[in-house]
Amino acid sequence: MTVTFYKYQGTGNDFIIVDNRLQQIDKNNTKRIEELCDRRFGIGANGFILLENDKIADFKMVYYNADGKESSMCGNGGRCIAAFAKYLGIISSTAEFEAIDGLHKARINGDIVYLQMQNVETIEAYKDHTFLDTGSPHHVELVSQIEAFDVKQNGAKIRYGQPYGRAGSNVNFVEQLSNDRFAVRTYERGVEDETLSCGTGVTAVALAMHKGAKTNSDEVSLKTQGGELKVKFEEDKDGYKNIWLIGPAQQVFKGEIEW
Repeated sequence: MTVTFYKYQGTGNDFIIVDNRLQQIDKNNTKRIEELCDRRFGIGANGFILLENDKIADFKMVYYNADGKESSMCGNGGRCIAAFAKYLGIISSTAEFEAIDGLHKARINGDIVYLQMQNVETIEAYKDHTFLDTGSPHHVELVSQIEAFDVKQNGAKIRYGQPYGRAGSNVNFVEQLSNDRFAVRTYERGVEDETLSCGTGVTAVALAMHKGAKTNSDEVSLKTQGGELKVKFEEDKDGYKNIWLIGPAQQVFKGEIEW
């Protein structure tokens, strides 16, 4: 069976996206998803996303990591699928869609996509790092000279180490650039390498830096290897709410694959 795919990227975090409203894709064929995400033997991507019908929302997002396994929420993937839904004519400038962690709202202004993330009530602060879940689990750690930092080696050590174990955690290394701007490099589980950007990761960093009093701003700029993102939020007695991940999402090309 021939299937049309679309390649999207959000600050260098890249995805294969397929319109699966007719349920043509066998979602149990995780080996095929892994093959397609391979950068040497496939199309190449950090993840694979299906857009499907939903009974309540505008559409449903089903996300797979590059290892072929269905995974937790992907922020940049959420921004890209919102842009894809607009391209398909499913939405105009606003959307509400279902993902693995619940409903998300999105709005689009040109190439910039605003994605509302889930509220965060629990942030665990330790001596040398912070842990929180922004739709996916994230370890956040401040470092110096981030450009020279060995993200893959150090990230893998933390990702597989205690207390995370087999389930693992994404790992974000952070360097403060100013009061409200931080450089971020992320090791992603499921990709098992550094990615150019991670949406749930920069969201975690913004909240962790605010919680740790590294910034007093409710709008934080994040410099990733793939470009600039912003995170806006509100703090209340229960934690953080009205969290928005903001940045570009672009279609790169489309093609056909055999499934």
